[in-house]
Amino acid sequence: RGQLHETYIVAQSKDSVIIVDQHAAHERLVEERIKKNLSQEKVKSQGLLIPAIIDMPEEDCDRLLSRANELEELGLIIEKFGQQTIVVRETPALLGEVDVKGLLHDLAGDFSSYDEALSLKEQIGEICATMACHSSVRAGRRLNPDEMNALLREMESTPHSGQCSHGRPTYVEIKLSDIEKLFNRR
Repeated sequence: RGQLHETYIVAQSKDSVIIVDQHAAHERLVEERIKKNLSQEKVKSQGLLIPAIIDMPEEDCDRLLSRANELEELGLIIEKFGQQTIVVRETPALLGEVDVKGLLHDLAGDFSSYDEALSLKEQIGEICATMACHSSVRAGRRLNPDEMNALLREMESTPHSGQCSHGRPTYVEIKLSDIEKLFNRR
């Protein structure tokens, strides 16, 4: 039916109104795509026209670079570019446009809390969630009707689409009978 505050998609079913958080929903859809792609083969990457050069604390650089081979399997190609700098040459193709700086900083933070002995594949849910978050449709972005419809149709066919990667609901459903009660129609 439309979009509210460039953040929520409003839809309706036969007997209810559904309000979808576009960022949370898209984040879950992207995460599930990454997992599916990874289970089938190495994730395809896309080269950046201009490599991203990211400055960060040396310990964060070391954490990321120590996992560079595993990140490459996820489609993220990074290299050392100095003591406190990493260059990102490729990102996972299925993410599209991504906040590379935010992604690297969040991954470094995630890695600091992981058991070093565990591979990234053993922590794939958290890694996919972080990657998905940085490439998802943001709140505040106006969507056209086709984009909203595509997101809703994909939610219908995606497992776990009822909550985002961080556990928040992606939509709420309000029954028409409850709305009618609010307006004293029942």
